[in-house]
Amino acid sequence: MVLAPTRLRPADLLHATDRYAADVLSGRFDDVLPVGGPPTTERWYTRLHGDDELDVWLISWVPDHATELHDHGGSLGALTVLSGALRETRWDGKQLRNRRLEAGDQAAFPLGWVHDVVWARESVSLSTPIVAPTPTLSVHAYSPPLTAMSYYEVSERNALRRKRTELTDQPEGK
Repeated sequence: MVLAPTRLRPADLLHATDRYAADVLSGRFDDVLPVGGPPTTERWYTRLHGDDELDVWLISWVPDHATELHDHGGSLGALTVLSGALRETRWDGKQLRNRRLEAGDQAAFPLGWVHDVVWARESVSLSTPIVAPTPTLSVHAYSPPLTAMSYYEVSERNALRRKRTELTDQPEGK
């Protein structure tokens, strides 16, 4: 019998990100937000909750800052998008696949999930005025809390190859 790394299931993590997202949107965590809001030129994050079983993070995403293809080591993960949109590129075992996650969308990450997450442009139309991009906000939960992340590349033979593993206690790498 294989023991799971945590008693929590992906559904529990989705519930946690949903609950914390509601708390962020209601203003409960306004005291941890940067004055003037999240930076518009660099990623920003802060821990909303942390204990031996669960870490919950608020992450801000901006254009031109990818995380690289990575896994979450021995941790399960989940996210809820609060505002804006994200594009997730994940390895499905044979190729890279993309999906778009918009405000209100959720995603769970089982063990072995390899993906990259980036800011995605919001839908625009010809009548939409051009404005400076605003950060996307998302809440992420990891159980057990992150201790390591591995980073990957897709080889010329269309195989996933680990480039490096880093010890970390912070979300989504650098």
